[in-house]
Amino acid sequence: MATTPTREVAQRAFAGEFNDATYTFKESDDERAPVYVLLPTGERANRVFVVGTLMETEDVGTDSEYWQGQVIDPNGDRFYMYAGQYQPDAASMLRELDPPAYVSVVGKPRTYETDDGEVNVSIRPESITEVDAATRDRWVVETARRTLERVDAFATDDPDDPDDGATVDEYVAMARQQYDLPVENYRRLVIEALESLEADDELEASV
Repeated sequence: MATTPTREVAQRAFAGEFNDATYTFKESDDERAPVYVLLPTGERANRVFVVGTLMETEDVGTDSEYWQGQVIDPNGDRFYMYAGQYQPDAASMLRELDPPAYVSVVGKPRTYETDDGEVNVSIRPESITEVDAATRDRWVVETARRTLERVDAFATDDPDDPDDGATVDEYVAMARQQYDLPVENYRRLVIEALESLEADDELEASV
């Protein structure tokens, strides 16, 4: 009996971690196999879900429309997304939205190498929706929780620790091999994001 392919879970990450996710891989040789980016905290992502402030939109196309959008998370880091003729709904939203605006974005992570050899990470959006501040705040809290879970799992899943009886997670092991990045960097992103929310709440309360 044939099974219907299921859509990949859209992972959540702050922009600081997402932009560090420069390693991509497939899990089979099938030409149509999904391409994953590897988050430095040890999770694969074929789709992502982000919410933030759309600050800039620009048509960077030459022969046809090709829209770039920049979405800022509470830490001030930016997600970059690009939508053209193959993402007409997302391109239409980037054309019509008037920044600044809170937006939620679901899309595919993509990597590309610049002329100077650096790898940049962007999102090819499947959908872009304008949302309110409460939705953005809920995303921040849930993304903070999930990021901390990944950081804690990464820290305890140490193959060099003889007292650690846990089985090493394959994506954590892959992240240790591919990245030389202190995982505690992403714990700091969580703290800064939550502190930003508290500061916003205090500002609203004082108005």
